[in-house]
Amino acid sequence: MNVMSPQAIYQHAIEQHGFHADAAQQRAVSSLERCHRALHQPEASAQPVSGVYLWGPVGRGKTWLLDQFYQSLRVPARRQHFHHFMRWVHRRLFQLTGTPDPLRALARELSDEVRVLCFDELFVSDIGDAILVGGLLRLMFEEGVVLVATSNQMPEQLYADGFNRQRFIPAIDAINQYMQVVGVDGGQDHRLHPGVPHQRYWQTESDRPSALPEVFRRLTTGERSTDTPVVLGERAISVVQRAAAVLWCRFSDLCEQPISALDFIALCDRFSVIVLSEVPALSGQQRPGNIARGTEDGIERVLAGDRELPALAAHDDSVRRFIALVDECYDRRVPLYLEAQVPLEALYTEGYLAFPFRRTLSRLREMQLQRFSAV
Repeated sequence: MNVMSPQAIYQHAIEQHGFHADAAQQRAVSSLERCHRALHQPEASAQPVSGVYLWGPVGRGKTWLLDQFYQSLRVPARRQHFHHFMRWVHRRLFQLTGTPDPLRALARELSDEVRVLCFDELFVSDIGDAILVGGLLRLMFEEGVVLVATSNQMPEQLYADGFNRQRFIPAIDAINQYMQVVGVDGGQDHRLHPGVPHQRYWQTESDRPSALPEVFRRLTTGERSTDTPVVLGERAISVVQRAAAVLWCRFSDLCEQPISALDFIALCDRFSVIVLSEVPALSGQQRPGNIARGTEDGIERVLAGDRELPALAAHDDSVRRFIALVDECYDRRVPLYLEAQVPLEALYTEGYLAFPFRRTLSRLREMQLQRFSAV
């Protein structure tokens, strides 16, 4: 099979599909091309190959470049959102309980299965994940796994304000040693390029009825629907309506309950469209953080001492879940239909989560175009 290289794919997209080229993307493509050629040399399995770490603001084409690179590979490879990979890591480590040096065993298992791992959205916010990734990345590299990843942050910014950040420093050092770090910021958000509009966001208006009943009817024409809860594990999630492939929930039931990123993965496994109503204005005045003492994580006891917690606003816990929901829907190409109290641009304008919400806003903007999905 004649598979084009990353450089050829990129040039074809410019010439045939009207892509907007920029110098930052070209630098990224050049790095991916070098990695691609090294991986496909006859002696590549015996030679160390540098991976590629693409970082930059939202909408610069990083995910598209990663996907094209992955599809061009002729060696064993796996492409995953980082959340999915960490779910697999936690599950396998539990299964490896009692195994001497389980992280090394996991790294060897990966090297037996794949030559290349492609991660989208490498982002660490949890101390447990930080400790795991800090050790696992270097072991993966030592076992010959080549990593190609995207992130909104340069390596030195990862987990920047995290608790016990020194536990993550080995991961940063490993990234800089084993990967080409390439900034991708051509100064323009490519998700904003013109496209055929397809409205999937409405602002609630007091003088007109909700748009979502008609949206749900259109998405489920001829199908039976029910308002019985969706069961995820042992938890029942209330719904407004649901059909075989379409789920309609209130924001409070999906984002203000103890639902994890893994639950959103399960929802996108089950439903191909999600409708979310009664989304409030998510910004709010930040409250002073408290002092945390004796923090304990899921991996080992951590001597916390005293530390100042971040100043969060009233909605920030639910905003974290909303960000995770949008990430999962975007990665899986699951259209998310929303009705909110405020315009899209005003959903979250300030606060502790302003940086990660930039990605969320950019992705919601792209969801307002027909090219995002056929439904």
